[in-house]
Amino acid sequence: MLDPSSSEEESDGIVEEESKEAMAPQAGSRISPSRTSESSGGLAPSSSRSSARPTSPSPSAVSEEKEDLEKLHREEEERKKKLQLYVFVMRCIAYPFNAKQPTDMARRQQKISKQQLQQTKDRFQAFLNGETQIVADEAFINAVQSYSEVFLKSDRVAKMVQSGGFSANDFREVFKRHIEKRVRSLPEIDGLSKETVLSSWMAKFDTIYRGDEDPRKAQQRMTASAASELILSKDQLYEMFQNILGIKKFEHQLLYQACQLDNLDEQAAQIRRELDGRLQMADQIARGGKFPKFVSKEMEAMYIEELKSSVNQLMANLESMPVSKGGEFKLQKLKRGHNTSIIDMGQEDENTLSKSDVVLSFTLEVVIMEVVGLKSLAPNRIVYCTMEVEGGEKLQTDQAEASKPTWGTQGDFTTTHPLPAVKVKLFTESTGVLALEDKELGRVVLHPTPNSPKQSELHKMTVTKACPDQDLKIKLAIRMDKPQNMKHCGYLWAFGKNVWKRWKKRFFVLVQVSQYTFAMCSYREKKSEPQELLQLDGYTVDYSDPQPGLDGGRAFFNAVKEGDTVIFASDDEQDRILWVQAMYRATGQSHKPVPPTQVQKLNSKGGASAQMDAPISQFYADRAQKHGMDEFISANPCSYDHASLFEMLQRLTLDHRLNDTFCCLGWFSPGQVFVLDEYCARNGVRGCHRHLCYLRDLLERAENGAIIDPTLLHYSFAFCASHVHGNRPDGLSTVKVDEKERFEDIKEKLRVILENHIVNFRYFFPFGRPEGALKATLSLLERVLMKDIVTPVPPEEVKGVIRKNLEQAAQLNYQRIKDYAKIEENVGRLVTPAKKLEETIRLAELVIEVLQQNQEHHAEAFAWWTDLMVEHAENFLALYAIDMDAALEIQSPESWDSFPLFQLLNDFLRTDYYLCNGKFHKHLQDLYAPLVVRYVDLMESSIAQSIHKGFERESWEPVKSLTSNLPNVNLPNVNLQIPKVPNLPVPVAGLSVNLPQMPSFSTPSWMAAIYDSDNGSGTSEDLFWKLDALQTFIRDLHWPEEEFAKHLENRIKLMSSNMIENCVKRTRMAFESKLTKSSKSTDFRISPSLCTMFNVMVDAKDQSAKLCAMEMGQEKQFHSQIDELIEESVKDMIQLLVAKFVAILEGVLAKISRYDEGTLFSSFLSFTVKAASKYVDVPKPGMDVADGYVTFMRHSQDMLREKVNEEVYIERLFDQWYTATMNLLGTWLTERMDQQLHVYQLKILIRITKKKYRDFRLQGVLDSTLNSKMYETVRNRLTVEEATASVREGGMQGISMKDSDEEDEED
Repeated sequence: MLDPSSSEEESDGIVEEESKEAMAPQAGSRISPSRTSESSGGLAPSSSRSSARPTSPSPSAVSEEKEDLEKLHREEEERKKKLQLYVFVMRCIAYPFNAKQPTDMARRQQKISKQQLQQTKDRFQAFLNGETQIVADEAFINAVQSYSEVFLKSDRVAKMVQSGGFSANDFREVFKRHIEKRVRSLPEIDGLSKETVLSSWMAKFDTIYRGDEDPRKAQQRMTASAASELILSKDQLYEMFQNILGIKKFEHQLLYQACQLDNLDEQAAQIRRELDGRLQMADQIARGGKFPKFVSKEMEAMYIEELKSSVNQLMANLESMPVSKGGEFKLQKLKRGHNTSIIDMGQEDENTLSKSDVVLSFTLEVVIMEVVGLKSLAPNRIVYCTMEVEGGEKLQTDQAEASKPTWGTQGDFTTTHPLPAVKVKLFTESTGVLALEDKELGRVVLHPTPNSPKQSELHKMTVTKACPDQDLKIKLAIRMDKPQNMKHCGYLWAFGKNVWKRWKKRFFVLVQVSQYTFAMCSYREKKSEPQELLQLDGYTVDYSDPQPGLDGGRAFFNAVKEGDTVIFASDDEQDRILWVQAMYRATGQSHKPVPPTQVQKLNSKGGASAQMDAPISQFYADRAQKHGMDEFISANPCSYDHASLFEMLQRLTLDHRLNDTFCCLGWFSPGQVFVLDEYCARNGVRGCHRHLCYLRDLLERAENGAIIDPTLLHYSFAFCASHVHGNRPDGLSTVKVDEKERFEDIKEKLRVILENHIVNFRYFFPFGRPEGALKATLSLLERVLMKDIVTPVPPEEVKGVIRKNLEQAAQLNYQRIKDYAKIEENVGRLVTPAKKLEETIRLAELVIEVLQQNQEHHAEAFAWWTDLMVEHAENFLALYAIDMDAALEIQSPESWDSFPLFQLLNDFLRTDYYLCNGKFHKHLQDLYAPLVVRYVDLMESSIAQSIHKGFERESWEPVKSLTSNLPNVNLPNVNLQIPKVPNLPVPVAGLSVNLPQMPSFSTPSWMAAIYDSDNGSGTSEDLFWKLDALQTFIRDLHWPEEEFAKHLENRIKLMSSNMIENCVKRTRMAFESKLTKSSKSTDFRISPSLCTMFNVMVDAKDQSAKLCAMEMGQEKQFHSQIDELIEESVKDMIQLLVAKFVAILEGVLAKISRYDEGTLFSSFLSFTVKAASKYVDVPKPGMDVADGYVTFMRHSQDMLREKVNEEVYIERLFDQWYTATMNLLGTWLTERMDQQLHVYQLKILIRITKKKYRDFRLQGVLDSTLNSKMYETVRNRLTVEEATASVREGGMQGISMKDSDEEDEED
């Protein structure tokens, strides 16, 4: 951008450009600079064609040429309009006195473009692919994965980015909100707070989002682009509005210089002229009666008052602008204006300036350089100078030798005299002893003015009699500053009626006392107060011809006021131009004086430095005139329709704002707000018109897809509504008819747009962005529905509108997710039930996702209408219910694949406070309740039949042994979950439905993960797994209706109780049957099947605690009954097994009963053995019997201990076994109390008793049980018998009741 104070090089370039343009052919009217090249380029071919023989053009060619000309004409008019508008804008920027750049506006963030969105997607995908060096845990990766899929890849986000409504901050905030719930749900970790995790995740997010970009470069780029969001300088504002209005830089420079925008006095004078023009226009409207059309006739008088009041307010604002040091006089606000007839003399006297009001303050700098011509003094004599301003203090330079009298000393003085007297004296030190004062050699008295030369000059000194050097000169410089409130000064001839009554040359100063008060003051030398003054209010200055009879002065001008004329004359034409320009600015007159003769233009060879400011300004004015700019510069602002101009300015500014790099949402930048505010205030643009145009432009952009902040719409709408309904937001009580009509049209248009936004709330405000926009939209809709600004709209009416919008939103959202899921209406083509169910489940997932997003991102905005959001969700689900019902109707009654759909929907609905047991939820329950009941019924029948048939074919082999003998195959993973819906193994007789088949229980490798034991039978394990799976399935349904859920639980518990009871009874029967068929001799062995039956009882007891137990009161009887049954059955089984063991022992005792004393067999057997033992080694009879029994006993103990899983049952069995068999031995011995035992009987009994005691002790039987009375009886009897036999037989061959190590070795 060219600097307003252009350099010489730039000026030369422009002059050179002008010389080229001057050579171009000129038409009758001036050609604008922006179209010079086009015009010159377009004229050459036309001239060549005109030399040829013209041909008659076709009608279509003529019409096209006419359209082109009309288009060019329209473009030219548009360009001129923009240039004129730019002139007004420049003046607002150059000298603002109403508005300031706001500093409290919200800072706008950089918006995301489509390229940046794609770049962000790529960066996050690269992170997920592991292509970055960012270290992250699985939880963070999952969060980023979800963010990428749900947010970044969303079509709604892409559309929002295209509309310019998303900023980088929005992306960050959405991620932060996305992870907060995830982090809060993580388990607590000692020493690591969740806030630390959040901040760490956000830092990683920033790193991913930034990618490989250097953060310092990004910061520099952001700082450069953020300039428009900050307070802008004037040059930056000029450049911005050049771009907005399409103004070229050299056009700006021409206008800038010609309008003298760097001259604050000229700008203040321009404002005063504009305000006077507006007052005159108000008077013309009042006299002519040409009022705008108002809603009532009484507003016409109020309109004039408003116009004058607004001008007075501007005058007050201008008056409050600081001028400079000077008098404190303030003019009354209503005094300014040419209509002086309304001001009486008394008021004028009150506002008359006094001489003390125009006292000025000057600063003088006196610099003494050297003295020339000092020859009479000896070279070593000391000289010095003094300086003083008359009436002030005296200063002295340093001392110097007479041979070199140079100093360069500066003295600073302050004075109130516009014509001060500066005295400089030269002294030499006196050498005489009696001399009291130094000797003065010479002096010079100067009378500087602010217009005096500033450079150093030689001045001839007046020498004293004591100084023989008559040609003594001093070189010095005097710089006298120009106070800000002194606008011009110099010598003029003057003559007037009331002041300066004698034609005489005087020193005049034009003083600005305030923004509206100027005075021409004449001063004498050494006086601080003016001799005479003329207050310029109401005067008009203009050039005049020489007045006859007045001697002195060459260039005349005058100041005229009604009844008074003051004639001025200067000695120079150039000085006259400067005086007239200064007084023209001061009077504020509308007439611009034009010099009678044109000043010669500057030549290109030089001389510019020798000229004054007047030719320079005239030079730029001439250049502007040459380029066709003078009409824009000299245009009277009061004659323009600023309402339409501002409308154009605001529209172009809004377009520029929406196309910049910021996510502005329609808000102007601080600099733009400042210029628009200043323009409206300065040119009288009504606030209602401004906001109506703004609303219309914003709504047009919103209809075209731009994202507009509803808060901004609300602000402008509230202003217009207050104005139209008479609340005077800007102090205006008049309302135009067109304002009211436009307001009603915009109100209706705004209502339609707002309702459309609510219907499409998921797409206009995706993921709750822009933040708070949906809530502001609802608030604005409520305001728009109000009839006026006082009466609130009935809540039911607002509710009805929002309800209707949300009903439409439900239909729209559902149709869009159907389109997204690519589910088409199945017309004319067949779709399998399984495919349809799969589509329905996929659709259910999308439905749940939409409802969750609505709750997370939009529920807060609808906080006042929570019930409406619930209705919206129910309507949304009702639409889904239609498709769901259609999909379930075509499902086979034999299929249970639809249960996952219920679980998916129910798990979401039951956790939602508002939707739980709502319409859709109840419909879902009604739909699935019969299906669940039927499924349970079929499962009950199937399980009952499987128990019956399973026990009939049961081999009672433990599952472990079954699975260990199977071939090595790949079994399912142990960690696999139990299927949600257990299949039924066999068809149920008598039913027409073919139930899903499941192979009979074989290789459930995951069974160990479910049960502690795997020694049960196949049928029992199958039963327990199915019952557990069924209960898990029912529990996972989480049926919401409490009564039906209780019914299902009772039903399943009761069924489990019955099934386990049946299993227990069948197991007991099988146990008894197995024992009955087994051997009663010592060959009997405890088979694994018997242990399996015990284990079935153990498993039944464990499962009954889980499957049959109820939480509440009386239902616990199911569990207690099963426990009792199991205990009774186990008790019976132990008794049966003990009876078996007793029977085997009875068989052993029966064998050795043959050796009872006194029997024939005993005598014969004893004789035979004795006779044979003389010749051969006869084996000991009976020891094989004892060994066989001990082997049987130990095998049974080991088998039971190894295979049976319940220690309590084992201990109980061993206790009863030991006690029963010991009682049997005691009874057998008691029956033979009177008989002496045969030696072989004694050996067998001793061996059995000792082994029994020792083995049962090793098995953990308590000592109290082992050392029972019966055992003591048996032990004592056998000890006595042993002693007797030892005496009689001569020894027991090592068998004794006493414990010994030998027997242990034999074992």
